[in-house]
Formats: sequence, structure tokens, C-alpha cells
Amino acid sequence: MKEKKITTALISVYHKDRLDEILQKMAELNISILSTGGTKEFIEKSGYKVTAVEELTHYPSILGGRVKTLHPKVFGGILARMGNAGDQQEMEQYEIPPIDLVVVDLYPFEDTVRSGASEEDIIEKIDIGGISLIRAAAKNFDDVVIIPSRDHYGDLLRILTENKGITTWDERKKFALQAFNTSSHYDTAIFHYFNRDVQVNAFKQSILQSRPLRYGENPHQRGSFYGAFDDLFHQIHGKEISYNNLLDIEAAVFLIDDFSETTFAILKHNNACGIASRPVLADAWKDALAGDPVSAFGGILITNAEMDATTAAEVDSLFFEVIIAPAYEIKALDILKKKKNRIILLRKPLQLPVVQFRSLLNGVIGQDRDTKTETRTDMKPVTKQTPTDQEYEDLIFANKVVKHSKSNTIVLAKNKQLMASGVGQTSRVDALKQAVAKAKSFGFTLDGGVMASDAFFPFPDCVEIANDAGIKIVIQPGGSVKDSDSIDFCNHHNMAMVFTGIRHFKH
Repeated sequence: MKEKKITTALISVYHKDRLDEILQKMAELNISILSTGGTKEFIEKSGYKVTAVEELTHYPSILGGRVKTLHPKVFGGILARMGNAGDQQEMEQYEIPPIDLVVVDLYPFEDTVRSGASEEDIIEKIDIGGISLIRAAAKNFDDVVIIPSRDHYGDLLRILTENKGITTWDERKKFALQAFNTSSHYDTAIFHYFNRDVQVNAFKQSILQSRPLRYGENPHQRGSFYGAFDDLFHQIHGKEISYNNLLDIEAAVFLIDDFSETTFAILKHNNACGIASRPVLADAWKDALAGDPVSAFGGILITNAEMDATTAAEVDSLFFEVIIAPAYEIKALDILKKKKNRIILLRKPLQLPVVQFRSLLNGVIGQDRDTKTETRTDMKPVTKQTPTDQEYEDLIFANKVVKHSKSNTIVLAKNKQLMASGVGQTSRVDALKQAVAKAKSFGFTLDGGVMASDAFFPFPDCVEIANDAGIKIVIQPGGSVKDSDSIDFCNHHNMAMVFTGIRHFKH
């Protein structure tokens, strides 16, 4: 393929780290350097020869540095096609020197936004000259090498050191690809900043970080995760995290975040199969496991409390894929690390996004994440019988669990412990029957327990089944045209029922 040797470089970078290594190699290869502003000063102070862009353009940096490189003699040198006779004639006519390497590191717009800086400072960090240089050099990759950010300084060093400044056409095209990746991400970040209040209804997302996964949901499917997973978790131990692990980890985190008391949860296929809140973590674990010790095998474990050695010793007897906690005692880690493949995650205090997206058909759907968590004040008694204080506590607990379970779903709970749930059923009646059967199979007495539903009851059949099973306390959104049928049944059978007015479908 077409090889080219670098002869003239234009360098305009915000971050100067590792630039001195590049400058040394350029000097060894007699590569001419053009620069301006702070980059030029850095090069000069580092002891290397550099020509000011102003000497080339015969025009000073103006408007407080907003206009430095935006000039035909700069962009002509970058965009000129070496194999085009007309371009070469014009370059000679207008005394435009060719530029075959452009090194850019853009103003840190995203970092400035995150820092809470003023809008004036943020606007000034919108790079104009740098982004224009990137696009121009990438467009003319046939003749020009573009280094679009400091993330690619290592690649440039390799070319300068190992290849003596010679690049192939394929290499230059790959750099162009990275350049457009950088510029499109930068523009997306600026769009999102301006779109905070105006809300132009357009889907634009850009995530530069990614990690390949062993496979997708099944071994025959490819999979990747796009995002900064390490910002959320520190993986202390274990094998590579899988696609399905990630789905369960998200479900686990969203669930546990609704609980302030010491709580332990076990999840399988995005649903809680066990969860309990207790003053002592080891007790929370034991009661969570009791909810469904069969489904717990191979599950995801999460707690909102420090993992202590006592609880770790209990947990260690179960085979599970992942455990998540905000902190671990050293002795607890010693116990948990005995299984080499066991994934141990330390959760970091980072707020999760409140908007969700999902690919659908030939597009994407988006929604606000369901962050509504009902309290006692949201619960409206609709029956003659009303819950006791303890029963209200259980209703709050059960309603949190039902919110994070796949629809149609019914949750049965007592004393802040999940007794059983029926999830992902096409009929709410089937979900309830499943929950009742599971609870009884694991030895639970349903008398004194509560029932939570993710959506309203169109018929009284669910409260009838609940009553027959011993459940006398019910929470549901309400809103059916036949609510009165369920209310009447509850009143005739001394049952208490509250409406929340909030549906929690989850698909």
C-alpha cells in the first residue's frame, strides 16, 4: 500500500503529557514542526525547534486565542492532494507548505462541564480550531496522518520509533477512523450540554469506552459492553464478567438502592429470588436465602452493608456467580476468594443514569427510569380494614420488590422477608398461584403475610386466591373499572387493601 514518510507536523494540544517523547523522536527524524499558543511555548521550553503558525500565515492569533490556525495556508497544507496537479499548482502559487502530520488534543469540554464551571468557561472550552484540524486531516488521510487525542500518542511513538516516521495507507485510514470517532463524540457531548433545557427530540449517544464480552446472551451471539464499568465497580476477584452477569448486576443495583436498612438480596435472571432486611447482615443473608434456596444456586448476591467475615462464611457454602457490596472486611475477602472464578465487586459511590434506552425494531426507545418508590403516605386504604404499622412496613417492602420484578408479577412477603414471588407470567392469576405454591414448598406460613401486585386487578380472582391462601393484606395500584369487585370481596372477608395509584410494569 501507499507508504509516506512524515516530514512536517502541526501540533496543537491541550494536554502536554508525553509530548516531550514525541518531540524527541521528531527531532531525531528531522521532522519540521509548526505550532502556536501554549503548545508552541511548551515545545520551545523543551528545547526543540518550532515555527510559529503566525510566521506561516502572517496573521496573529486573534479574539483572545479563538482564531489561531483557521487560515488557508494551514488548511491548504493539510487538505492538498499530493497526486492532484491542480492542488499542487495552487500550493505553489500561494506558497502553501504541505503538512503530513497533525497532532491534536482537544479542549476538555466534558471535564469542564463535570467540574461545575460557569457557562462562560464551558463555552470557551468548545474547541473550534482543533476539531477543524482533525476533520481536515482525517478527510485527507491519503496523504496525512492524524493523531486526534493523547490516547493515540503511543501509536504515534511506535510509528516514529519502529517505522522511522513511515506510515502505510491502511494505518492512515485507521487513524482517520479514530479521528472521526473523537470528533463525533466531542460534538455529541456539546449537543447534550445545549439540549439540557431545550430538549430537541433526537437520539444521540456516544460512549468511547468498551469491553468485548465472551459472548452475548447465548454462546452463538457476539457481545460487547459500552461504558465505563470501572467507574461503578472495582473487580477485586474472579473471572471475566459476562453479558448475562451485567444484566443481573444492573437489576441487583437498582433493587438494593431502594432499601436503606441493612438488606441482602439474591437475584436470578434479573428477578429477586430472595431478599430480606435485618439489623444484622448475617440474618439478612439467611432469611434472603430461605426465600428460594433452589433458585439461589448460580445467582447474583448484593448487599448495601459491609460484608463481614461471619456473613462471608455463610455465603461461601453457596455456588454463586457475583457478589456486590460497598465494602468488605479483609477476612471476608480471604473467605470469598477461595473460589477462583467467583466475581467479587466493590461498588463505588457513583450515581446511575435516570434515563434508559433500548434498541427496538429499526430504532431506539427511551424512557425515564422508574425511580418512584412509594411510602406510607402514598398508600390509600380502600377497605374497612386498614393495615397495622407493621403491616405497612411489609407493604412498603413488598412493593419495592414488586417494582423490580418482571411483569406480570406478584410478591408475597412477611416481616421484611420475601416469601415467594411469581414473575414474568402472562396472567397475574398464574403469577399469584406460582408465588403461593413456591412459598408453601419452602415451608412458609402465609398467614400474616402481605401481597403486592405490579398492576391493578381487573377481576376479584387474585384477592380470592390470596384470601384462600391466608393473605389478608394487599397493595396494588388500583385503577380498574372493576376495582369495586375486589374491594367488596376484601370487605366481606376482613381483608385490608391499599391503592398507590402507581403502576410498576417491568418488561
